[in-house]
Amino acid sequence: MWHPSQKAGTRSDVATNITSPKTAAVIGGGPAGLIAAEVLARAGLAVTIYDGMPSLGRKFLLAGRGGLNLTHSEPLARFLARYGAIDPLLKHAIEHFPPDALRAWAEALGQETFIGSSGRVFPKTMKASPLLRAWLRRLGDLGVRVALRHRWIGWDEGGALRFARDGRETAVSANVVILALGGASWPRLGSDASWTETLAARGVTIAPLQPSNCGFTVAWSEAMRRVEGAPLKRVALAFGEHTVRGEAVVTGNGLEGGAVYALSAPLRDAIARDGGATLTIDLRPDMDTAALAGKLAAPRGKQSLSNVLRKAVKLPPVGTALLHEATTARGRPLSSLRAEELAALIKAVPVHLTGVQPVASAISTAGGIRFDALDAHFMLKAMPGVFAAGEMLDWEAPTGGYLLQACFATGIAAAEGALQWLAAPAE
Repeated sequence: MWHPSQKAGTRSDVATNITSPKTAAVIGGGPAGLIAAEVLARAGLAVTIYDGMPSLGRKFLLAGRGGLNLTHSEPLARFLARYGAIDPLLKHAIEHFPPDALRAWAEALGQETFIGSSGRVFPKTMKASPLLRAWLRRLGDLGVRVALRHRWIGWDEGGALRFARDGRETAVSANVVILALGGASWPRLGSDASWTETLAARGVTIAPLQPSNCGFTVAWSEAMRRVEGAPLKRVALAFGEHTVRGEAVVTGNGLEGGAVYALSAPLRDAIARDGGATLTIDLRPDMDTAALAGKLAAPRGKQSLSNVLRKAVKLPPVGTALLHEATTARGRPLSSLRAEELAALIKAVPVHLTGVQPVASAISTAGGIRFDALDAHFMLKAMPGVFAAGEMLDWEAPTGGYLLQACFATGIAAAEGALQWLAAPAE
């Protein structure tokens, strides 16, 4: 398990055979790039971080806007299962730098963490900015240089890195390169995926980038659009074999929110295959169908159906709107349903998804550099001395701390791989 006080990984002192001075260029100033720079600097390398934006960690700061979810406290086996068919290389990286190690790293920066009621891990400040400031101070103390507004545009004929800045081009040579440029989500923060063509031209195999943890489009009626922005709280969403409890939000043209994001991978794949997908929403997951039917069968008196749903079943207006939407699509008014039919509908309101929100608005990205394009140390097989980490790689995970954990773990693995490569005797 890597620790901030170590110069290199615990598996071996990979810096021992490195002849000084060696230089490292880290391209990308998000979590994967910053932690890679820290590992390399601790090993004695002269490290420069290059980033195309005016400041570092922009997406990291956005992630902490509602409370920085660093990782999750669940047992490691269950944690690893969140990555689906996880590649052994990613699995090994997370096992080498697991959630407990990430918490220890944050606390060594003076940022105490705590476990929330959901098992998610947060800094006690609930913010990203104090942690980032402390981290950048540490990197400065380690001698790490930062070159901002340097947009990477590939390599020149001599193998030097090319950067564009203020309309001019600069060439930089380094002994090792760590690529940590992110995926394709939130391009205004720097991760615009412009690297895909550059690497593909060099023979690096890349899985197409797709939105992950994303919203979906729905052809709502005008009535549903009137409840735009309304939250669906304490609901359960189901699609195929997958069921997720949580919250969702009705948007002007679809659905988004935590429970939707958790189902985004199977929904996205179904829409790509079939042109659409239908999920169901259980509006009252804590009450069974029979109990609902009993409440709905009670005499209404002069109450409207909407009042009955609100008072007896505790449905908010957005829930009632969804019921109307579903029955209208079937050509039946909601008021025509018998108590048992209405109860069954409340337990499984069908919502037909027509498309996926654009990757630019997604929380994260699926696809990227395929793991079979990397060696066992996260080095590009087609490009010796060039390593890759973070969301550039072809993995996918839900929100809940899994995204940041994988970025940190792969950043450390790539940096340690670079150190081992530098320390290896020349052939």
